[in-house]
Amino acid sequence: MTSPEVAVEIVRFYTETVDEASRLTVAADGVLEMVRTQELLRRHLPTPPARIIDVGGGPGAHARWLVRDGYDVHLVDPVRRHVDQARATGATVELGDARQLTADDGSYDVVLLLGPLYHLPEQADRERALAEARRALKPGGILAAAGINRYASLFEHTAFAHLHREPMRKSIDGILATQVHDGKKAFTTAYFHSGEQLRQEVAAAGFADTQVYGVEGPAWSMLAAAERNTGQSFTGTDLFDSALTAARLAEPYPELLAASSHLLTVGRRPV
Repeated sequence: MTSPEVAVEIVRFYTETVDEASRLTVAADGVLEMVRTQELLRRHLPTPPARIIDVGGGPGAHARWLVRDGYDVHLVDPVRRHVDQARATGATVELGDARQLTADDGSYDVVLLLGPLYHLPEQADRERALAEARRALKPGGILAAAGINRYASLFEHTAFAHLHREPMRKSIDGILATQVHDGKKAFTTAYFHSGEQLRQEVAAAGFADTQVYGVEGPAWSMLAAAERNTGQSFTGTDLFDSALTAARLAEPYPELLAASSHLLTVGRRPV
């Protein structure tokens, strides 16, 4: 099988444009994403020590706390800068691609796909990544796969108070219509899921008991806008605590999935 190639603009974005290592620890909306992802994953993860492969794990933001919790973590990422940064987490690391893992069949208790699916705009590539995740899982093992919400950019740029400007309006209208960001400005190449679409993709890949969660809830864009407009940190403030509470309260209501920035689907490889 020919090795898949990661889009050049994605590697360049994470190598030259942003420092992914700080995204979930500095900005309040990033911290909110981290806190919620941790609490959602901890509901479903088996008791440590268990083997987890963190596919597309970036510089190791999640690998770090998973290792601290006692898990045996192996991180795979296509960006060399991320792999180098992730060595400090205590996980084993590997330069690789979600669509062609080196993992043996049935070798992991948990597969995390917390980044790859939203950087694979072609459905065939997402299906290939999910098939590889299923192959690497033990029977009964857990998959957790993240997506960016189709409507995230609408909420974000409304909160930033510039959606009404014609170039921005056209850009967001294009994302809403096609579910794809072309990577030409700001963010890199990305695919945007609806909650049910993400759940269905995971179920169609052969996973059972699939559930989808809104990660940040309906108030994340308020946090992002507050920090952008004031230049102050809102982590640990009443606004942060209220946004976190809103995310937890919104969780049982599927109609509020569309308000989160990220989605998390959890499924199980059938025994």
